[in-house]
Amino acid sequence: MMEQEKQLIARMERITPLYEDRMEAAQSHLDSLTKPPGSLGKLEEIARQIAGITGDIAADLSKRAVIVMAADHGVCEEGVSAFPAEVTPQMVHNFLAGGACVNVLARGAGADVYCVDMGVNADLRHEALISCKTRKGTANMTKGAAMTREEAIGAIAAGFDLVKRLAADGGYRMFATGEMGIGNTTASAALCAVLGAMTADEAVGLGTGIHEERRAHKVDVVNRAIACNTPSPGDPVGALAKVGGLEIAGLVGVILGAAASRCPVVIDGFISSAAALVAKSIAPQAAAYTIGSHLSQEQGHRKLLEQIGLSPMIHLDMRLGEGTGAVLGFHFIDAALRIMREMATFESAGVSRG
Repeated sequence: MMEQEKQLIARMERITPLYEDRMEAAQSHLDSLTKPPGSLGKLEEIARQIAGITGDIAADLSKRAVIVMAADHGVCEEGVSAFPAEVTPQMVHNFLAGGACVNVLARGAGADVYCVDMGVNADLRHEALISCKTRKGTANMTKGAAMTREEAIGAIAAGFDLVKRLAADGGYRMFATGEMGIGNTTASAALCAVLGAMTADEAVGLGTGIHEERRAHKVDVVNRAIACNTPSPGDPVGALAKVGGLEIAGLVGVILGAAASRCPVVIDGFISSAAALVAKSIAPQAAAYTIGSHLSQEQGHRKLLEQIGLSPMIHLDMRLGEGTGAVLGFHFIDAALRIMREMATFESAGVSRG
């Protein structure tokens, strides 16, 4: 085992279980509020989970960030996307200029957007861009491994270290996952098929808006990539290297880093959920720190969420990515925490419990 991988395993040991006693305290407080028990449904679940993660039944999560990981995919050579690969660097510039949908929604949610170049196939320079590039995009996974194991581990470590730094030095207490990478639904579908969430045909959707004939071709591409690389479900890092993407690997690190920092991480759509599945496969205890945001239009997303154990808060027929659904999820988390802080108890309001 390479030294870099040993260090990654050591980092995973920093992820500890949720505070059960604080979750019980949160539940007691919820039951004391002027409402029937459990009547706020998922908002109550979120409040309990946040208490278990942070140790505070009314945590202040106002300092929050969206991490948008960007990278290119060699599998685009196979014609799997409705958009050309050139769109990836173009959209990175859009993120940095504040003009993308995730920027707009983040401003409304009081969140900062951090754009990270994990492996864009272009020379990008901008004072606000975080560069963690190890190579200019992955290789075509139908012809061999998308990247080396060392590169995959390096990308995971980069995401992990970024979140640890933002939490420790920047004071951020909540994160959302976002991504940009033409071709990344193909890599995500391959990971889902390898790690047992579903078959390739179930995992492959319409992505950026392809037609059914191209979807069938995309299924074939995923199956060929798996046959070429023979990734093992018992080796999630190896699977990530063989059929994944650099931005997906970075998001795996973001999720693991948030868990190690005892910060909730809100999971966006299909690609982010594929990263969450890999993170759970590497470190099962990290899943307790994740919160599902929305149900994507991508056909495999529901089964993928079930495999992770996540239940989405909203269903708006979205399939944009970028972290847009996750940012909308911030509002529901805020609502849950406001209930914990501001809602009257039966005792304080002089209301009979019945």
